[in-house]
Amino acid sequence: MTTEQIDPIARIRRFNRAVTTETGALDASFLGRGRPLGAARVLNAIGKGRTDVAEIRDYLGLDSGLMSRLLRGLEAEGLVETVAQDEDARRREARLTAKGQAEFAAYEGLSNDRAQALLAAHPKPEALLAAMDLVASALGRDRIVLEELDPRSDAARYCLSEYYAELGRRFERGFDVNLSRDPEATDMLRPKGVFLVAMSDGLPIGCAGLKGHDGTWAEVKRLWVSPAARGLRLATRLMTRLEEVARELGIGTLRLDTNSALPEAVALYRNAGWTEIPRFNDDPYPDVFFEKAV
Repeated sequence: MTTEQIDPIARIRRFNRAVTTETGALDASFLGRGRPLGAARVLNAIGKGRTDVAEIRDYLGLDSGLMSRLLRGLEAEGLVETVAQDEDARRREARLTAKGQAEFAAYEGLSNDRAQALLAAHPKPEALLAAMDLVASALGRDRIVLEELDPRSDAARYCLSEYYAELGRRFERGFDVNLSRDPEATDMLRPKGVFLVAMSDGLPIGCAGLKGHDGTWAEVKRLWVSPAARGLRLATRLMTRLEEVARELGIGTLRLDTNSALPEAVALYRNAGWTEIPRFNDDPYPDVFFEKAV
């Protein structure tokens, strides 16, 4: 029997069972700490900096009743305390106590050790991680958020390094960012421009920049989407948001350049209503140039 002959639904259900078992979703004592996965996830969310109770509930996809029960259980253990927000007494904040901080740290250590053991036991850890990234992006596509970040931030620099590496692989003569007209970071910050990073549960999976010029036009730069997130229309979301920001900044014309070695990028711009124009810069890498009124 070949892989193609196995029912796709059966393959998905097999995957779901494997993940349920590996994550301990059915364990009464997740990682041996005496409480189920749901309570541990709430504790983790608070420990990771999410304090607004409504935000935690939405992040974890819980209904109000279950969220209240999980919080009451953590409060009864002395791990969490909830208080009214100073600016809005109708909203509640959850905070870890000293005991809760210690429990959060214990979970972090155990989870990290378990993840490291899984990678160490696999003959192709990078392939395993790539598969996990693909699945996580697909399952979390509706929770991907676009954040405005400093292009010098760690998340932005990660995306840019991946973007440069991909150009190096795909361009016949490679890619050297020092030879490119790399924009100054301050040209991609408000009020001149913006730098967007697509975040999936805290991890960067895409980026795009808007480089301001004389205030009447701006240039789209460094559009990149992780291979694990391609096909999810994330590039379109990034481009649409850049156009919105351009209008917010009073910029009426956008330009961009690309290379014919990136046919998917050329097709994206043409399909989005961009018009091909003559060369407008002396960057040695691009050979296709576009413009769009916004």
